[in-house]
Amino acid sequence: MINIDVYITSNYSPEYSNPESKKFSFVYHVGIKNNEYYPVQLISRHWVITDGDSQVKEVKGPGVVGKQPIIAPGELYKYSSSVAIGTEVGTMGGCYKMIDDSGIEFDTKIPVLLLSMPGAIH
Repeated sequence: MINIDVYITSNYSPEYSNPESKKFSFVYHVGIKNNEYYPVQLISRHWVITDGDSQVKEVKGPGVVGKQPIIAPGELYKYSSSVAIGTEVGTMGGCYKMIDDSGIEFDTKIPVLLLSMPGAIH
């Protein structure tokens, strides 16, 4: 098992939300730590986003925020992005497709993240 840690947090984004139109926006921040002794490259992402009505949206594509970063040994690569859902509460999680320095591809799990408008969960 390749030793990569993924850290993720989110914040509700009221300036890009419109609750009357059922649009709840969140900014999320990701850190990917390469705990190996060799570089790895993030090739693609696969997100599974579920809102409070159990509506599921999948997002797949190359890299993250337009990049396919090479993460050096011991490096923590950080990026931020955003997502909008149709309810006050939801979740997102998934995996990154990565490749090691010998050309072997592997998946790294992204932990499930709670998306929640302040005050929505008591």
